[in-house]
Amino acid sequence: MSTPNPGTLPENNTVSWQAYLGEFVYGGIDGCVTTFAVVAGSVGAGLDSVIILILGFANLLADGLSMSIGAYLSMKSEKDNTAKIRRQIRRMVENRPAEATQVLRSIYAEKGLDGTALDEVVQGISRHNDEMVKTILVEKYQQLEERKSPFTVGLVTYLSFMAIGLIPLVIYLWDYLFGFPADAFTWACLLTSLGFITIGWLKTYLTETSRWKGVLETLILGAIAAAVAYFVGDLLEQVLTGK
Repeated sequence: MSTPNPGTLPENNTVSWQAYLGEFVYGGIDGCVTTFAVVAGSVGAGLDSVIILILGFANLLADGLSMSIGAYLSMKSEKDNTAKIRRQIRRMVENRPAEATQVLRSIYAEKGLDGTALDEVVQGISRHNDEMVKTILVEKYQQLEERKSPFTVGLVTYLSFMAIGLIPLVIYLWDYLFGFPADAFTWACLLTSLGFITIGWLKTYLTETSRWKGVLETLILGAIAAAVAYFVGDLLEQVLTGK
């Protein structure tokens, strides 16, 4: 009878770029929403294009850095916590093997195994300390060893925030440098919509939902955030200037 080994984790430490798609998507969504909200609020308040650029780039750089640091620290804390639990389990396995074996037995007993089948599973896994550690880590503590690099998580988040968050500012930068022949805010809305559509489409690969649903959801949420910012900016302008 072959011994089941549900606690075994993949031995391949290589992480593909797809593993960081989540960070790219959520960094991009946050960048696009927050920067466009700043633009919309500034337009609603009747601010000049130069002020819009100053506020937009200040938000882009500061919020992007803040979000990437948060992503880095969150991933690092998660990895550090998993490593701490792994060390505790290994000490138990090496110094108190009977206790570790009993933990294994209780894990598989709760899964419905008993009698000979339970004995065979526990004995099979108990022959290898590494397998005992992995099994207890996953089955008892629900801790999967994260393969992604905290630094890369933070970097991808920052680059995505910057790249997608820059979209609402492109037209205003163009207008400042060369002059834009049409209404800047209308074109900023159009370009930002394309950014939301792209990010929404990528998000569906993570959530495995309908492409249309993912795109519309992201687009609508972005539009709501921009509308709120615009009308708040307009209201504040009226209150503060008395117009």
